[in-house]
Amino acid sequence: MTTLNDNRPVRGESFVWLTGLGLAVSITMAAVVLGVILWQGVTAFWPKPVAELTVVHEGVTETVLGEIIQVRDRTVKSGDRVEVHEERQVFTGSKDAFGAAFRWIDTAHISGTSHPLEVIEVERLEYGKAIGRPVALRTAGQPDLAATDPAFPAALRRAVDEANGRWDRIKAIEKGRIGPVSSETRKLEQVLRREPGNAKATARITELKAEYAVLAKEAADLRRLQGNPAFVLRLATGRDQVIPVGKILDYEYPNQHSLVGRAGVFMHRLWNFVSEDPREANTEGGIFPAIFGTFVMTMLMSVCVVPFGVLAAIYLREYAKQGPFVRAVRIAINNLAGVPSIVFGVFGLGFFVYMVGGNIDSLFFSDELPTPTFGTGGIFWAAATLSLMTVPVVIVATEESIAAVSRGAREASLACGASKWQTIQRIVLPGAVPGILTGMILAMARGAGEVAPLMLVGVVKLAPTLPLDLTAPFVHLERKFMHLGFHIYDLGFQSPDSEAARPMVFATTFFLIVLVLVLNLGAIIMRERLRRKFASSAF
Repeated sequence: MTTLNDNRPVRGESFVWLTGLGLAVSITMAAVVLGVILWQGVTAFWPKPVAELTVVHEGVTETVLGEIIQVRDRTVKSGDRVEVHEERQVFTGSKDAFGAAFRWIDTAHISGTSHPLEVIEVERLEYGKAIGRPVALRTAGQPDLAATDPAFPAALRRAVDEANGRWDRIKAIEKGRIGPVSSETRKLEQVLRREPGNAKATARITELKAEYAVLAKEAADLRRLQGNPAFVLRLATGRDQVIPVGKILDYEYPNQHSLVGRAGVFMHRLWNFVSEDPREANTEGGIFPAIFGTFVMTMLMSVCVVPFGVLAAIYLREYAKQGPFVRAVRIAINNLAGVPSIVFGVFGLGFFVYMVGGNIDSLFFSDELPTPTFGTGGIFWAAATLSLMTVPVVIVATEESIAAVSRGAREASLACGASKWQTIQRIVLPGAVPGILTGMILAMARGAGEVAPLMLVGVVKLAPTLPLDLTAPFVHLERKFMHLGFHIYDLGFQSPDSEAARPMVFATTFFLIVLVLVLNLGAIIMRERLRRKFASSAF
């Protein structure tokens, strides 16, 4: 222990060690939480081998194919005895055939375990994965191509790739061509309601309906092709399951992978998770709409909150007469930061959605009523609601940064003949920009992870269209959107298949943390560059 010259202990040194211990514990707890999320989220994409288990129970023998997910101990009471049984959770897939994709098996009932190389794992559009042994590729009007045929692997890959290509064409037709046709038709029908005798609109609607019929037929013809050929898969029970190739997204032989092969599958799954739309009640597929919606909402929130927060801080610090009223305003701002977020959601629903949005619909979109356009939840109202929730953070940070600007710089500007506003604009604000960005970073960090208010003002379980796309006017502020935070809530508490949703919860949480870190890192880099530029700032 450090001592003074008279050998007395330095007063307060124990508190320094205590605060250091608190910091170390806090950092350790945060690291453990992030480590668990990272491990659980990343391992969800790592390919696991498929085990073939021979299960003997009460004289009945059955074969189970699946991935061993976890092992647990289960306590069983039998009279006065308490026994501990080890159980294995096995992902069997094919929940349409078995009724459930997961099952628990007592380890004591497993008499044999193997990992056959011929086992295949098929990822489908519906009902999740299917696990079994390949039997044949069945094409209408032709003999079955057996899995033992040397031409089978190439034929199966070609059929799956062709089917996926058709899905891409169907999606391009339905979203890229039918969507704009339907949108233009709807607008022209509104014109006809206002002007029943508009011959030009009537003729154009006729053309659009004919174009729609051609496109719909093209898409329907492609969908019919998706049913042929079919893949025959033999399940562990010995029953054959026939899967149209058009419903197969991909497949793999999990027990044939080398370490490099597993790494390749891992990267492929990770990319699909980031780039694809969700399926199967969000328990399958990807989270791209949720990532995109979270990013756009956070950017809109930042654009909304920073100007209002900065203007309010400038007025309070530079123009308002300091007195009881200003002190009361500052107290109110600080108290506003502690209001529960759901209260802001209720306010946003009542003020932004029903009041402001309803009046906008009455003035500009009366032709579409009673179907609301802005009088319902949307991404802009969500961003505005979160802006109100985070504006106290920006105000406080901006006030502190303005107060820290050198008094000498202000007086020098005024002495040179500059007005007060010119001094604020050219001296104070540039010097306070790093602090303003600090407030924006804190606001983004809080707003990006909020869920409760969004549930009232625009977030949905599944959004078919994005708030930004290539359809005019390109920015659709009235659209509902998906959010990573709500996606986590939906998976964790609303999913019909909790076992399948569990790895998705950790993976989505991991990507939410990554997105917040990326947004904050970008703002921090910008702040550091501005800090070096305005070296006179106290920041």
